[in-house]
Amino acid sequence: MTTTTGPTATEPTTTGPSRSRENHVTTGATVWLTGLPSAGKTTIARELADRLREEGRHVELLDGDEIREFLSAGLGFGRADRHTNVQRIGFVAELLARNGVTALVPVIAPYADSRDAVRERHEANGTAYVEVHVATPVEVCSVRDVKGLYAKQAAGELTGLTGVDDPYEEPVKPDLRIESQNQTVQESAAAVHALLTERGLA
Repeated sequence: MTTTTGPTATEPTTTGPSRSRENHVTTGATVWLTGLPSAGKTTIARELADRLREEGRHVELLDGDEIREFLSAGLGFGRADRHTNVQRIGFVAELLARNGVTALVPVIAPYADSRDAVRERHEANGTAYVEVHVATPVEVCSVRDVKGLYAKQAAGELTGLTGVDDPYEEPVKPDLRIESQNQTVQESAAAVHALLTERGLA
């Protein structure tokens, strides 16, 4: 019987893209970006998502407006309904993160107890959770006014605007605080990315 040594044509190689993929982070995480309307949450999340995808990460961005339309249709904007909406988003985010996805959640979530409940769900399941406060001042947000909400509120066409005539409870100890008015979108996204890298999540 003839014995062969060394790799054969049918043996897998240990270099190239397949080995590179083995080294990729497989731990999922939820990154919740909270802040006032027009603070820059979604813009930062999209920039971060692009960067993470380029690095081979599985990423989902849970847009607040889409969640309202498809998952929380019928809910209003009172405290109880806002809490329910945040818990639904938190459930979906944790489910994704638990399965290796980086879930980016640029959602206001104005009440501290609602955000705390989402964090506790993640902790109970051993799922990574990062809270980012996009701490853009209301004066800056009202000038940006991406959706025209501040203008409608000023004209008396809208009530219950978070941070104006409805409460926004700022995070006391977020994992990261970003003042988007003092840096570029790229710099803001890079700051979040650096934190994820530090924690082994990117």
